[in-house]
Amino acid sequence: MQKKINIQNKKARFLYEILDKYTAGIVLTGTEIKSIRSSKASIAESFCEFNQRGELFVINMTIEEYAFGNYYNHRPKAERKLLLNKRELKKLHKEVQSTGLTIVPLRLFINDKGFAKMDIALARGKKLHDKRDTIKDRDNKRDLDRIKKAYK
Repeated sequence: MQKKINIQNKKARFLYEILDKYTAGIVLTGTEIKSIRSSKASIAESFCEFNQRGELFVINMTIEEYAFGNYYNHRPKAERKLLLNKRELKKLHKEVQSTGLTIVPLRLFINDKGFAKMDIALARGKKLHDKRDTIKDRDNKRDLDRIKKAYK
């Protein structure tokens, strides 16, 4: 039984307002999937972009080089293709072009069959006052939880 791999982009929910979520497959090489299985990946500063042919790629995702990979090793910051249905790709492409939304990776995980998958989200950037509201709500919730714990 292998351990669960769950690499998250914690900044995404703070910086963006999540509108819609999708689960996409990723095209990887052998050393890339081995590095992901050993939790040597980061999606903190990554984003998704379409190319001229309408294919979706994740940009700026870091997968460290595999320790036991020799000259077959991969590039750590390479663009990696995301796999979605054609209908989903068209919908995302239309939304990104028309309304100026962005596609942000939320989570990188390995499913039950052993394939690497990525949860991506169609998102709108938050303004400064929205971020302040998020911080204020989080602080209020923390204070309420402390008060509730004190009276139990």
